[in-house]
Amino acid sequence: MNERIKSTYIVSNINKSLSFEWIDQYLDKGQFDLKFILINQKQSELFRYLRSKGCPVEEYLYQNKSGLLIIFLKVLFSLVKKRPDVIHTHLLEANVIGLTSAWIIGIKKRIFTRHHALVHYDDYPRGIIWDKWCNLIATDIIAVSNTVKKILIEKDRADPKKISVIHHGFDIDYFRNVSPKKINHLKRKHTLEQVSPVIGVIARHVQWKGIQYIIPAFEKLLKKYPNAKLVLANAQGDYSSKIDKLLKGIPNNNYCKIIFEEDISTLYHCFDIYVHVPIDDQSEAFGQGYIESLASGVPSVVTLSGIANDAIQHGHNALVVAHQNSDEIFHAVMKVLENPGIAQKIVQNGYKTASQNFQVGKMISSLEKMYEN
Repeated sequence: MNERIKSTYIVSNINKSLSFEWIDQYLDKGQFDLKFILINQKQSELFRYLRSKGCPVEEYLYQNKSGLLIIFLKVLFSLVKKRPDVIHTHLLEANVIGLTSAWIIGIKKRIFTRHHALVHYDDYPRGIIWDKWCNLIATDIIAVSNTVKKILIEKDRADPKKISVIHHGFDIDYFRNVSPKKINHLKRKHTLEQVSPVIGVIARHVQWKGIQYIIPAFEKLLKKYPNAKLVLANAQGDYSSKIDKLLKGIPNNNYCKIIFEEDISTLYHCFDIYVHVPIDDQSEAFGQGYIESLASGVPSVVTLSGIANDAIQHGHNALVVAHQNSDEIFHAVMKVLENPGIAQKIVQNGYKTASQNFQVGKMISSLEKMYEN
């Protein structure tokens, strides 16, 4: 009997993640000996989840950037002790620490997933150096969309031979099959019972997510639907003060902010329309909300960015609007609300898109093949 392939995931600054929970759940344990190393500033929900499932996991905590040197030494020691056949890192600190440690001790299969697009070029130029270092010492680079692949090749000048496009995978049934009891509970929790329509946004409060263009569109919508409610979920980030100023034009009972909602699949089912409008076609690396909303059966109004460039077709599985255009957002939302046939069509086709192209099993299969080679 062949020995299992020792595979170590190194992940930084993640609290809760369905994606990594699904990795633990679906990766073939008969073939792969899976372990996680987490790097965080406080104990994470992901750590508690993995430990509860019996998955080997270590979590190293740091308070500031200087603490990352100690984390580097801990990760290096852990890899020397475990000697994995494969390491797979996710997000900047994990990429730099994990790949460098693995390179030093000669681990032959060094993989990282590129989860960001242009944020370092636009806002954090020092990060470009670390990106290029990771590109250099990795043996394989996973781009989560063709947008990311293009950035890696044209901007970072990464070796195209190292790059594979593997889309995020989703447990489609998790998003599709939600009980009415759970939906009613969440509506009560967030005061969404006696309001209609509910316009849902799930996006960090950063400038490039485009929330500043949704709020004026919603103000116009209120003139026709005074009982409408805007839900801003994952409402935290360095653009929050600007968004709060814009929200002053909306009555308090017509919007709510949700910092964190663990039951994300049920939250989608509380929306009548989902809106996601990044400001350009390369701001998003992937944009999980695009696919989660399709899987949940919520009609979507979107701009094209990240995975939407690959998966979304206007009028087929969503309504597509121009970047940075509040008027188009308003008219697209009205079109969905006033044309049930259009809403039904994009919901049906959206579910087909999600279920045919973004099943978690497809992602797992691609990863397993990469680990085996």
